[in-house]
Order: sequence, then structure tokens, then C-alpha cells
Amino acid sequence: MQALTTLLSIDKTVRQPVYLQISNQLMELVKKGTLQAGHKLLSTRELAEQLNIHRKTVVQAYDELLAQGWLESHAGSGTFVATHLPEIKPQQFMKESVNPAKTAGFTFKEAPHLNREVIKSKYTYHLDDGFPDARLAPLEDLSRAYRSQLLTGNAYSRLGYGDTQGSAWLRQELSVYLNETRGLKITPENILIIRGTVMGAYLISTSFLERGDNVVVTELSWTGGGNMNFLQAGANIIRIKADEYGMDVDHLEQVCQQQTIRMVYVTSHHHYPTTVALRADRRIQLLRLSEKYGFIIFEDDYDYDFHYLSKPLLPLASADQSGMVLYCGSFTKTISPAFRVGYLVGSENVIQHLAKLRRIIDRQGDNMLENAMAELLQSGVIQKHLRKSLRVYRDRRDVFCNLLKERLSDYVQFQVPDGGMAVWTKFDPSIDLVTLAQKSLQKDLYFSDNLWHKNAALQVNATRLGFASSTPEELAQCVDILSGLLKH
Repeated sequence: MQALTTLLSIDKTVRQPVYLQISNQLMELVKKGTLQAGHKLLSTRELAEQLNIHRKTVVQAYDELLAQGWLESHAGSGTFVATHLPEIKPQQFMKESVNPAKTAGFTFKEAPHLNREVIKSKYTYHLDDGFPDARLAPLEDLSRAYRSQLLTGNAYSRLGYGDTQGSAWLRQELSVYLNETRGLKITPENILIIRGTVMGAYLISTSFLERGDNVVVTELSWTGGGNMNFLQAGANIIRIKADEYGMDVDHLEQVCQQQTIRMVYVTSHHHYPTTVALRADRRIQLLRLSEKYGFIIFEDDYDYDFHYLSKPLLPLASADQSGMVLYCGSFTKTISPAFRVGYLVGSENVIQHLAKLRRIIDRQGDNMLENAMAELLQSGVIQKHLRKSLRVYRDRRDVFCNLLKERLSDYVQFQVPDGGMAVWTKFDPSIDLVTLAQKSLQKDLYFSDNLWHKNAALQVNATRLGFASSTPEELAQCVDILSGLLKH
């Protein structure tokens, strides 16, 4: 019995109560086979004396294990390891120790397409993938609206389960907003509220793609959420050409004549990653091909609101007469990536189907946040913020492009983008972007090293340099850092 106490250690400096330390350690000794079924334990008084603790603490520990079924008590005889437990042979010493917290005891197949670095906002300076400046966001208005939703109204309905399709109020306001700004002709029943475009891509891929289906993307495409989800669903990715007018629709038709295409993924307004807009004639042709060959068009309109010329081109969804387009957008670029509210637009039966799938992976979104966003749309706060942000980002685009031209013209080539939040920048072939990105991190500057955009079909020494999230002074500092690194 004396040996048992040497296997128990008590640390009064940690937050875990002593009785739980004792009960957990005794439980582990049983699991490992050190204490076998039917083994009699010390009395609570004896164990308390040997551990130099209060008897009530040991009583609590034993009671905990009795309640869980690890121990059993016999009146007049004492406390024993439960006899119903299977016999466990004590673990032998192993040459290689196994840490189950790090390595599972079962095998599983790794998915190479999931091996992609996660972006983290931790650097002072950043020429990111094209993110908004959260400092401009109407956070006070959002905070007031969120607090109002949190504290007022019927608590049972307000804080309970909601519609898997999303907040009815937000869907109503979004239908009005999208009809006015995108030329859509929808009702709230055509909208599914989601956490963001990545979630939309997952729902669409899981619902409408089967293993072996063909999905068309451009040679340079959205790896992070689009391609990864298509591959996860077991689809084959077919890459087609894109140029200064967007996706090459003639090339797409040639592919359709040779293979059955299930879906075409397109960023029509600002092609990702190059930012060019899909020309009007190609939009019409793409819709016609969809009707002719029966493929779904997944239209990702990730930053529609930020176009700097005249009125933005309307999305494909606005001209869809056959129900072939699934339209996706989010408030990530409007406010901040931290606020996970987006939307999928499609035919009612499609949205109902997607809502059923959404239910089993994410019962619902943040009702408070969704209703707060609805309030800001209804009051015009979002619209006002977008008008202000558009002016600010246009100025930052101009500042950044001038800096690139004045300071880095010997090293880069680019076209001033008509819209969006990033400049597609081609570097001199002699420049190793991976090395340059690593050296920039040492200077507290982040930008993408281009690996996201590379593929076997097309090797390009270019990357997106985001300007929207930085002030003109910060952009100047970013270019100073790049200039210094490139000249040495």
C-alpha cells in the first residue's frame, strides 16, 4: 500500500483541485493496469495521512471515482477497484514512446491540396491579398446594432435556434440591396446566409459535385477556397486560358465539345488573381454555353463594390434566364475578414437544398451579427461606408501605383486595376519571390510569395500586392522596404 502513494503526486500551485488530481491519477493507474480490478485501496484516513492532506479531500476523490464507476465500496470491507472492469495488463516499456496528444493511433490519408499556409495578420506592414482596412469600418454603428439585437426583444426567439437559411431580416434587406446594386430579381427565398465565400464553395462542391466530375477554372485561379474545395469533393480541375479580358470563353467551348463539364468557376467582375473584368461579349457567351452544355456557373463576386471607373458591370446572375448561376458574395471586403457573414444566391429549390446541408455542418450563423448587419443595411450605414471606402481605396490605389512606378519600375510590371484591392504585379524573372518574401518578413513586411498562384500549366513570376488595408504613409514604407531589398 505504501507503494501506491509514491505513484501519486500533488501540486498545490496549479488551479486543479487536489481531490481531482488524486482521482485523475488513480483513474490513470487503473487504465494502465497498475491497479487491477478488485484491488483494495487504502482507507481515506490512511491515504490522507500518507499524502499529508485533509481526509475530506480523499473522500471527495473516492466519491468522484465511485460516481464514475471506477471504484466500488463494500460496507465494512473498504473501497476497491471496480470488479466489472476488464483485466488490463500493465504497459511494458516501449523503445519508442507514443504521445497520443500529438500522434493518433489510427492512420488516415493526407490530402495534399489542403497543405496551404493560413494567413495571419501579425505584421506591421502588409501588401496582402487584397483585404479591407478595418480601421475604416463602421464599428461603432455595428457595435450599437449588435448590442441592441443582443439585449432587446423576446429572449427565447432571439437567443434560440433560428432558420438554417439565415436571418429573415438580413435576407430581406439583402434581397433589396442586391436587386438595387446588382440588377438581380430575387426574394429572400433565393438567399442563403453563410459564413463567407469559402463556406459557399464547400456547400456548392459537396452538394453538386461527384467524384470524377469536371470543374473548369482559369489557369490562374483561387486556390485557397475554390480549387481546394473542388478537389476535396473529388472533382477534376480543368484549367483554361485567361487574358486581359478575363476567361477565354472560346477555349471553354472547345473543352465543352470534348468533355462533359459539371461546373465553371468564375470571378467575373475582378478576375482572381489578375483583377481584370470579364468583357461583356464573353459574359453573354458564357451564359449561352451554360445553357447549351448544362454546366453550373459558380460566380464568385468577392469585391464587386470596389470598382473605380464608372458603374460596375452587372454580375452574370443578373442576366441568368435559365437558373444556371450560383452567385456568391460576402461582407469580408466590406468590413473585415473577422465578421463572417456572406450570402449565396440561387433558385429557391437550390437554396433549400443547400440549407439542409448547411444544417449538418453549421446549424446556423450568428443571429445577432446577421440582424445587426440587416439593421445597418436598412439604415444605410453600409451603403455610406462603401461610398467612403471606395474613395479612400481609389486614392490608395493611385498612391501605390505611383510608388511602384517611381521606385520599382526596374523590377516590376503592372496594369493599374480598374477595381479591387490589389495590384497584379509581375516581377523580373531574375527575382526569387519566395526569397524576397522571406527577407521582407524579417523587415516586418508581409506579401504573398506567389506559391498560391503557381501551377504546372502556367509558371508566372507575379503576385497580388494589396493596397487597401494600408494608409499612403504605410504604403510608402512598404515600397521603401521592397526597394531596399531589391537593390541589395
